[in-house]
Amino acid sequence: MVATTRGYAEQNSLTVPTKWLKFIVAIFLLPLCAVFTQTFFTAFARATVAQRLWAGEEFWFFSLGALLWLIAFFGLPRPIVLYVFGHELTHALWVWLMGGRVSRFRVGREGGHIVTDRSNFWIALAPYFFPLYSILAIAAYGISSLCFNVQPYGRLLYTVIGVTWAFHFTFTCWMVPKSQTDLRDHGTFFSLVVIYLMNLTLLSVMLVLASSHITFTSFGADLATNIGNFSHWLVDLVEGLR
Repeated sequence: MVATTRGYAEQNSLTVPTKWLKFIVAIFLLPLCAVFTQTFFTAFARATVAQRLWAGEEFWFFSLGALLWLIAFFGLPRPIVLYVFGHELTHALWVWLMGGRVSRFRVGREGGHIVTDRSNFWIALAPYFFPLYSILAIAAYGISSLCFNVQPYGRLLYTVIGVTWAFHFTFTCWMVPKSQTDLRDHGTFFSLVVIYLMNLTLLSVMLVLASSHITFTSFGADLATNIGNFSHWLVDLVEGLR
């Protein structure tokens, strides 16, 4: 088990319990999870079958990268330190994004932690939905394209994204059941719902970018339609119970 913790340089003497409120919020987010999941898989099926997404080199090289990582994850010693480093660095990046300050950063095979003056559920849960190494790979490719012709290395990029995203996914699935303080601090149920929604959002963005026939507008329209259908079903259900 790899434990990751965070310390806080300053704490308020009065702590207002909010886990119950987050639990209620998570319950109300469950219908959105269901509708979002339906929209994603409908769009994925349309892109895969009707628009032959599976025939594109983006799909195949991404899948190759993911497969290579799965073989490594289950067949080789796991790079725990690399994961812990990315985990804590993601915490730190989101602290800076939120205007906070990091005064200590520690990483080791047994775990790691940062000391910061700011914390919220976005900072705590960021490593579980923010694929740091995939973002870094895309950023490196984009920066390199400003100085060099990186077009011939597009397949390599797809493969690297496949490896790094599978790295993020497998370690997230592996770490979540290990009673992480990141999840417990804000309520495990609420944390899992947020993690699921954010990862599904990321997958939806990747699907739109990979498919030439699906746009953010069309995906958003499908999502709005499904939300409307769910609302009508809910109203009919309530009226039927009267």
